[in-house]
Parts: sequence; structure tokens; C-alpha cells
Amino acid sequence: MTENTVPELQHRTVLLEEAVDALAIEGARADGIFVDGTFGRGGHSRRILERLSPRGRLIAFDKDPQAIASAHALTQSDSRFEVVHDSFATMAAALAERGVTQVDGILLDLGISSPQVDDAARGFSFRMDGPLDMRMDTTRGISAAQWLETASEQIIERVVRDYGEERFAFQVAKAIVASRSVAPISGTRQLAEIVARAVKTREKGKDPATRTFQAIRIFINRELEELEVGLRGAFGCLAPNGRMAVISFHSLEDRMVKQFLAARATAHQPDRRLPIRAVDLPQPEMKLLAKMKPSAAEIADNPRSRSAVMRVAVRLPYTPQAGAPK
Repeated sequence: MTENTVPELQHRTVLLEEAVDALAIEGARADGIFVDGTFGRGGHSRRILERLSPRGRLIAFDKDPQAIASAHALTQSDSRFEVVHDSFATMAAALAERGVTQVDGILLDLGISSPQVDDAARGFSFRMDGPLDMRMDTTRGISAAQWLETASEQIIERVVRDYGEERFAFQVAKAIVASRSVAPISGTRQLAEIVARAVKTREKGKDPATRTFQAIRIFINRELEELEVGLRGAFGCLAPNGRMAVISFHSLEDRMVKQFLAARATAHQPDRRLPIRAVDLPQPEMKLLAKMKPSAAEIADNPRSRSAVMRVAVRLPYTPQAGAPK
């Protein structure tokens, strides 16, 4: 089945009301410009548009061609909405091209969507047999199968260890290299079986292939590199009193988000012995507003939401000082 004939798969937006509430789209702010960094199937975008005034504007980003196809229907029905087929890491440049220098709120919903996981042809899931692709943007880059065909054992081990936090990374890498010498690893179930034989102990309730699949997906899509660039770009585009909400789904992402926001919520104080007036002391650039997880009711309704963590911060109306992180 080709991408053009894949049926629309159901996606449940995680922390839908909480994330849009965090952007505080009310009063004069409803006239502002907002960014949805990961359109997905448009759950957050549609709710944001409901709260914007007729003068408001929403710009969304997504790498997935199927997500972009879904977004085009919205662009045709609502002139306040525009979608960019690219990563949110390109946000600063994409906004500048559109004459936008500052925005009032940015939402980043990281990770992969249910339609991506549930479509066997995309190769994200070890629960269904399909081609080992794993690309979020199927129009660019190499697939997971192509990478595994040529990557060295040492590189595979590093990726599985660092991005999957898999303690059996050495055994997994060795098993992959041994298997590909016999036959190419081209299917999801094939890879899952190789990993299952290499992982000696299993976490309760978790498939032994979970960490390896996560690691390869993150690597193939450069997710952590794009998150680092995207956070910096988002902060640079955020207007004073603008809000940023980031939903992450695994510890590596959440750690990066937490550290990024915390660094900007802390004033970098100079040597106390220096004769500096209190008014000239460095001020924090952001204020942390909330850390939130899905409710028990949401998790019961959508078990895939259980690992989600949302962090919310507001940009303070101060001029950045020397020594502050860029």
C-alpha cells in the first residue's frame, strides 16, 4: 500500500486542553501569532484556531507528508492558518521568510503520532511487520534499513546505548551485524526478533525491542539535534510575555527541555566583589510556569499518553544580559 492510499488512522491529541490553555490565548493575545511546531493530525492546531480572534494567525510545522496532506484541508478552510513542510528546527528562518520576527506562543508536541505508529508501512512499530523505514519525512534521508546495512558495529552500539538507554547495546549491535552478514535486515519484525534474542532480561510489560527501536528512530530522524536547534530558535522568536509549552515523551527529550528552560530561568550572577548596581544585575530571561502530566482519566482513555510530560515557561520582558546562555 502506498502513502497515497494509506487510510486515515486515528490520533488522540495528548494534553489537548492543558497545552492550549498554557498558551493563554485570551484578550489581546487572541490577536497574536502562534506556532504549532508539530501539526500531526491537527488536534492542537484546531483548538488554537478556535481561540484566536479573526486577526490572529497560526503557523504550523511538520516533516511528515501525510500530516502535511491533512493540514492542507485546514489551510483551505481557514485563512489564519499556514503549514510549513519542514522541521520546527527551521522555525526561525521560516518565520523570517514570512516577515514574522516575534510570536506570542509556541507549542512543541514531540515524538511520533499514532498514525505513524499504527501504519505498518512506516516501519516505526515492532508489533506489526512492515518495511524498516522509520523516517518521519519519507521524502528525505535514508531509511533505518539502509543505515543498518552499512553502519559499523561500534556506531550501532553507541546509537542503541545513547538514544535507547539500552544496557544490552553491545549484544544488540553484535547480533545485528551478525544477522546482516547472512541476509539484509529489511523488516520490522525481523529486527525485533534479532533484538529479542540479544536482550537477555526483559523489563516487565515492555517488549525487548522497545529501546532499540526508539534509539534507531531518534537517530534516523535526528530528533535530539533538531530539538536542541528548535528550542533555541523558538526562544529567539518568542516575544516578551510569550509562552512556550513543550510536550515530551521520553527522558532524553524531557531532560533537554528541562535544562534549556532552567538555564534561562536562572540569572547568571557576576562576581559579588564587582561594583555593580542592583539595577544592572543580570535578570532571568524566562519564568517556569508549570510541569504537567496527563490525568489518570486521559491515560485510561489513551495509554500512549502515560509517558508524556509538558513543561511551560514564559519569556520575561527583560533585555538579555552578557553571560546569559544563547
